[in-house]
Amino acid sequence: MFDKLNFLQEKYEDLSLRVSDPELINNQPEWRKTVKEMSEMEPVVLKYKEYKKAKEELAEAKDLLEEAGSDDDLKEMAKMEISDLEEKLEAYEEELKVLLLPKDPNDEKNVILEIRAGTGGEEAALFGSDLLRMYTRYAERRGWKTEIMEYNDTGMGGIKEAIIMIKGKGAYSRLKYESGVHRVQRVPETESSGRIHTSAATVAVLPEVDEVEIEIKAEDVRVDVYRASGNGGQCVNTTDSAVRLTHVPTGLVVTCQDEKSQLRNKEKAFRVLRARLYDLEQQKQNDEMAAERKSQVGSGDRSERIRTYNFPQGRISDHRIQLTIYKLDYFLDGDLDEVIDGLITFYQAEKMKQF
Repeated sequence: MFDKLNFLQEKYEDLSLRVSDPELINNQPEWRKTVKEMSEMEPVVLKYKEYKKAKEELAEAKDLLEEAGSDDDLKEMAKMEISDLEEKLEAYEEELKVLLLPKDPNDEKNVILEIRAGTGGEEAALFGSDLLRMYTRYAERRGWKTEIMEYNDTGMGGIKEAIIMIKGKGAYSRLKYESGVHRVQRVPETESSGRIHTSAATVAVLPEVDEVEIEIKAEDVRVDVYRASGNGGQCVNTTDSAVRLTHVPTGLVVTCQDEKSQLRNKEKAFRVLRARLYDLEQQKQNDEMAAERKSQVGSGDRSERIRTYNFPQGRISDHRIQLTIYKLDYFLDGDLDEVIDGLITFYQAEKMKQF
């Protein structure tokens, strides 16, 4: 680990000299690339400098202890300082391990979040609507922007499917572990006997992808336009504004009818299609990732779950990290950080086992 840290520090110092080179400054694309590389390395290098400073202070404290002789007060002071510095160094080492973990290239990207009703009929659709509000509120709490890409409701307050774009720094890094089946246990309003029902909805979290990252050939996509259905006013229902894209090579289908403009719906549909194709490509490149995603998202059956929302007990249980909290109302209002932080810590710890 320390060989790698020394290498990174040397490289960082070399880059810091290069960014002030007039020749490089004149080459703006290369200069921006160098600055970006420096900014990515900076947290590791600064933390490593703190570690080395504490290491030097520890050596000085140990020297002081040896030189203290019969001075008990000086000895006690040196021992306390040694103890504090050893704890600090241990904490720094853990932080450095985390900082050295391979970065997910998608972490800083915006998110395309898809919610679909699973097992449970209308109750599942109503729960899907609850999840949509939950993630929208979480985005608001973090100062992120949301945009509806597709919204297919049941007419009774629930959703069959909803796709939203969440725009904000680090959105994917915070939400990527939300992919999977979310199970709800509660008494539906229509249940006269007060019996608890179990329903499920699936969530898929995809990073937004630039056109340069995924090239879609025009001949590979069939574009159909049709009249939008559902609520939305006269324009939505009387013009061929809805768009359906079919990616012929993969069979992926994306529809969008949320906007009154056919052009806007087409633009949104292509953004979703690019994200799905990128996700598909990642799965092909990494069989292990594909298996993990399959186990998370599954078929929408209530038995395949990553999290359970129990209304009678006000309980949320994340089954991957064995975490249970009794803050259901707050959680559904977008207060997700306690669970998300727990997931991030858990998966970081799994990766750190390589050290």
